[in-house]
Amino acid sequence: MKYFSLLTVLLIFFACQTESESQTVSKTPVVNDDLVNDDGLHMVYLNIPEGFKLSVYGRVEEARSMAMGDKGTLFVGNRRKDKVYAVRDIDGDFRIDEKYVIMKDGKLPNGVAFRDGDLYVAEVNKLWVFPDIEDNLENPKRELIYDDYPTDRHHGWKFIAFGPDGKLYVPVGAPCNICESKNEMYASITRMDPDGSNREVYVHGVRNTVGFTWHPETGEMWFTDNGRDMMGDEIPPCELNKVSKAGEHFGYPYWHGRDIKDPEFGDKYPRANFVEPAQNLGPHVAPLGLKFYTGNMFPEMYKNMIFIAEHGSWNRTADAGHTGHQITVVKEEDGKGVSYETFIDGFLIKETNRAWGRPVDILQLDDGSMLISDDKGGAIYRLSYEG
Repeated sequence: MKYFSLLTVLLIFFACQTESESQTVSKTPVVNDDLVNDDGLHMVYLNIPEGFKLSVYGRVEEARSMAMGDKGTLFVGNRRKDKVYAVRDIDGDFRIDEKYVIMKDGKLPNGVAFRDGDLYVAEVNKLWVFPDIEDNLENPKRELIYDDYPTDRHHGWKFIAFGPDGKLYVPVGAPCNICESKNEMYASITRMDPDGSNREVYVHGVRNTVGFTWHPETGEMWFTDNGRDMMGDEIPPCELNKVSKAGEHFGYPYWHGRDIKDPEFGDKYPRANFVEPAQNLGPHVAPLGLKFYTGNMFPEMYKNMIFIAEHGSWNRTADAGHTGHQITVVKEEDGKGVSYETFIDGFLIKETNRAWGRPVDILQLDDGSMLISDDKGGAIYRLSYEG
């Protein structure tokens, strides 16, 4: 009788909870590896804003940086593998119909960029150009532009892109977690003419950027930067930065985020010597590709917002759990971030602290939808809005 009374009280208690309160006491979902879609991906775990849809554009092994050709060919680089792919959607159904291997002997060929019919591919220390590539997918030819960049594999993979000035921008990561270097090319973003001439260091103090883009109105470069490791679970933040002029220094290895002094090098210079981030991002989230949304498919509120692919952490304790493994959005005003929010998560199954996907790069299609690459899932997704 006492048991029955206690059960009755508990049932009445839970029945009286408000909607928001009942969500806080909801049952933890069971993680089931069998819950996968037809492509073998755990997309059932994704949390996507209402009205949006994420579908599989196609499977590409270890899909990393992306570049779109003039004739609709999508080029996809690798980091841990040695290949660069070309894929095509022939019938316009937003699914890959054809796949070609453009390079199969690359050394971390992460970076791809397209300009005037030619494909540019960056390895650790080399830059190749594949002339007239879309007309030669089955028999690509390549020419070496340079082979004299640093050979360090630590932060050696590169994201590359052409800026509004027609220059090709190539970063050189720090060859360490935290260190000073006499070679000014380390921890920098360089730029050059398409043929490799007039090469110069554009900005300094950039630990490891694997994504940059340009503001659609001001033309200023914005880039993500991965914060240093081994300072704890919650610091330092990763960064979203804006370049106002050539020659700027963004703080590495002396200062991190807006106000965190490096314990080894921070006493050498005051914080005022360096450019502060436009937005602090989460700790160890590993932000990579980013794009300003300029299309007309998404709701108006997303116009010119910055979409960021957060690859996800490794340098956090098991108790703290991983961060990142998601798509975030930053709203900017007057060159500063005014909001930073999660847009899509669920690539990390928090109940097990295990990731099945890791977003890498973002590319906007002509119809206003977006492509998102995922190197762990070996997939490219299309983000669309159906309202």
